Amino acid sequence: MKSIFKSTCYLLATLFTCVILVGAGEKSYAQGSFIKNPIVNGYYADPTIIKDGDTYYIYATIDPWGAEELGVLETKDFKTFAVKHINWPTKKQCTSPTSGDSMVWAPSIRKAANGKFYLYVAVGSELWVGASDKPLGPWKNAKADNTPLVSAKDYPQVHNIDPDCFIDDDGQAYLYWGSGFNWVNGHCMAVKLKKDMVTFDGKPVDITPPHYFEAPHMVKRKGLYYLMYSYGKAIDATYQVRYSVSKTPFGPWIEGKYDPIISSSADSTIIGPGHHTVFKEKGQYYILYHRIHPQKEKYVLRELCLDSMKFDHEGNILKVNSTGINNLTLTSH
Repeated sequence: MKSIFKSTCYLLATLFTCVILVGAGEKSYAQGSFIKNPIVNGYYADPTIIKDGDTYYIYATIDPWGAEELGVLETKDFKTFAVKHINWPTKKQCTSPTSGDSMVWAPSIRKAANGKFYLYVAVGSELWVGASDKPLGPWKNAKADNTPLVSAKDYPQVHNIDPDCFIDDDGQAYLYWGSGFNWVNGHCMAVKLKKDMVTFDGKPVDITPPHYFEAPHMVKRKGLYYLMYSYGKAIDATYQVRYSVSKTPFGPWIEGKYDPIISSSADSTIIGPGHHTVFKEKGQYYILYHRIHPQKEKYVLRELCLDSMKFDHEGNILKVNSTGINNLTLTSH
């Protein structure tokens, strides 16, 4: 998501928000024991996910191209979803004197050692962070002065969007973010976070890996750091998921052996997959991402997909079979 779209897109966003979020009824998109893609009705993008108890909460951008709030889906089995609303962030609450006119985009949620939940999000091409005791809130700006964590004026070579929080095995938290302007020159910034999950512990640095444009997401496995990300344009079939590996959270990076691990299919049944998150259940890794919904409209609509993510014996991430999953794998290893 890069360039700031015209105001007509935002009017469309409001319209689609109303259509998608009417009521809070449950929506099912699965058949039998197989969870097919897309996993849920509605147009969402840039997902993040967290599990609390036996329930998963997915937070995502509402298409087309953001809305006044985030899309929130609650599920226990990825077959039936309940649409929820949270009080923060909103476009109105997360606007500063330096904000752009882009809407609420690209969340990342984590639970910290202090038991609180922290939600990092891009609004107006700035990064904001909220805190809550529960996944559905109430949420509030985690900064007492109600300012952005990173403003649009910070790091002018970077489009300050797409935050991702990663918590290492030792409890140390890191924040990654960054994209480029006009679909070129993507930058990935990284910084340690102090225990309050808000204050930077040191100066952010540019750690951009090869073939990176935006949407960083860090995964650690067997002592290796997998910085995953998107490359290409989010509005067309060039969008794809790639990754690079390092022995440290800041690089240096070696590109993934099988990159890209998800990309558009030759028959165009899968178009522009990207901006993902990864979670683990019963020993199995899963990748949750969006792809472009086939359409004739001039604006982009995206839908959520879920697939298994596997590694070879050398630790390389294999290409993802983008067909969906058997729901039995969610409950047994």
